[in-house]
This record gives sequence, structure tokens and C-alpha cells, in this order.
Amino acid sequence: MSTEAATHAPADDPQLTPDGRLRHLLSLATLPRSLLEPLLERAERYLTPLGERPARDSALKGRTVANLFFEPSTRTRASFELAAHRMSADVLNLDVNMSSRTKGESVLDTILTLQAMEVDVFVVRDASAGIPAFIARNVAPHVSVLNAGEADVSHPTQALLDLLTIRRRKPPLPELRVAIVGDIAHSRVARSTAEVLHTFGVGELRLVGPPDLLPAEPLVPGAMLVDDLARGLRDADVVMALRIQRERFREMEGIPDPEQYARQYGITRERLRGAHPDAIVMHPGPMNRGVEIDGDVADGPQSAILEQVTNGVAVRMAVLATVTETLIASGSGR
Repeated sequence: MSTEAATHAPADDPQLTPDGRLRHLLSLATLPRSLLEPLLERAERYLTPLGERPARDSALKGRTVANLFFEPSTRTRASFELAAHRMSADVLNLDVNMSSRTKGESVLDTILTLQAMEVDVFVVRDASAGIPAFIARNVAPHVSVLNAGEADVSHPTQALLDLLTIRRRKPPLPELRVAIVGDIAHSRVARSTAEVLHTFGVGELRLVGPPDLLPAEPLVPGAMLVDDLARGLRDADVVMALRIQRERFREMEGIPDPEQYARQYGITRERLRGAHPDAIVMHPGPMNRGVEIDGDVADGPQSAILEQVTNGVAVRMAVLATVTETLIASGSGR
């Protein structure tokens, strides 16, 4: 895989202020390493040893973060909520079951109503593509929008926590072989993680899965599409398992049933022996144990799954602090 990584974001990137600071986080596809590296470094400073009190910061004191989850979530929602509290923000949680959107209110009316309540940062998850960017185009200058999962398109903070986990456990990225295994075609995690790995110059990226669950083209230049699990795992340094995104299928044809998938593509201890002996195993959750990953692998010595969860809070703290600083520096922050 090419080690050429983007160094400059497009001048008209809607995520950035005119002077190139990060205001919104919508996608990693266009963001350069020079902007993402400080986010990772900041996130590392928020990590504390297991058993110690978690890091806290007053960077968002007096500000309000609204978590708008119009699609189910456990890890991401809880992680953003904890991150905002640990940054000293006021936090509002809203999901579709308690939103007027179920009564016919438009997304924009919901946003403008909450903006009138002096919300500073919107954290948005939605099953429809384009919603985070639409909101970002319509909020006031003092407001930021963070994408917490968008259809099958993007999940930028998940990709950043995945990258942070890999960097803390493995040698430099250009030396690594990474295998992402599962429903590649419908996974926003696969797409965003592939984008950030490409930006940081991963040595080799393999996108592994059943033929019907692979995209027509690699997600990023240089990535390999592999439909044979043994070949995809061979000597891999990082193995990330994904669940089948059944909620994103319009038709069920072509989707392997759980038993069939487990027989052919489930990550077991035996199959993991084909990877590098000290390979790490990752999963963005939620896990279907016994389907895409066996329990003894998920809980085994090579698993970095709980580290991903820990790193997720730190990454989201770093993102919240960064966009807040941008608004203050631009004169838009209150």
C-alpha cells in the first residue's frame, strides 16, 4: 500500500475554518495527517493507567454538548457522554424515542430549537447519509457538529480510536499488515478506518469478507479485497472483526446466515494462528460472539477490544477540546 499520505486538506473543506482549524468532524476522507496527529497526541494525554482516576479537563466548562442519537448506540453514546462530562460540559442526551422527529419535526427544526437553548456542540448519529454535513451547513458560527456514525458512510471518531489503539500496541504503521474482516461493503467503521490508515501510511490493508459483502472497489487506494479468510489473515499484525450490518440491507439475498458466516469467516483461535504470533485482535462492537468472533478470542490475550473502548473516551475528549478551541480562536466561541 502506498505510504503517500495527505498533508493538506482541500481549501473548501466544510469541516475547517478559513485558517485551516478543525471546526466540525464529519469525515476523515479529506483531513490531513497534520490535523489528525495532534488529536491523537492530545487523546494520549487523557489516558490514565487502569485503576487510577480518569483524566479531567475544564476546557468545556460553561458549554453545552447535545448528543443526538437517531440510531441505536451503546459504546459511542456512552463514550461521548463521559467525554463531555469529563471536559466539564453540560450534557443533553436525545434519542429518537424522545424526539419530536417521531412526530414529524424536521431535523433542522430540532437542531435550531436546541441551538436556541445555547447548545455549543452537536454530536449526531443518524441512519441517513448526509445528515451531519447538512446540520453543519445550517448551524450558527459558534456551533460545532461531530459525526457519531452516519449510515454506512462514516464514523470518524471510531476510526481515530482504532488508529490510536494500533499505534499504542504495534510498531510504526508502515511496517504493519492490517486485516479488516467482515461486512466491508456496509460498514462505516471499515470505511473510516481504511481512510485514516491510508492517510497515516499503513503498510498493507486487506479488506476481507464474503464476496457479496465486499465493495465493488477498494475503499482506499492500494487496499486489497480478499474473499479467502486464511489468505486475508496470513501474517497479519492487526485483525479487526466486523459484524454483518443487517439493518443496512434492503434485501436479504446474499447475506450469509450466522452459522454459515461463522463457519467460513468467524475469527477463531485456530484461524488466528495464521496471523502473526503477536497480532492484536480488535472489534468496534457490538460483538456477536460465536459469529464474527469467538468468545475465547475476544477475551483472550491478543484482544485489544476493551482498550479500544478506553481509547474512545480519550479520543472524544480530544475532539471536543479541539473544536472548542477552534471556535474560541476564531472569535465565534462564546
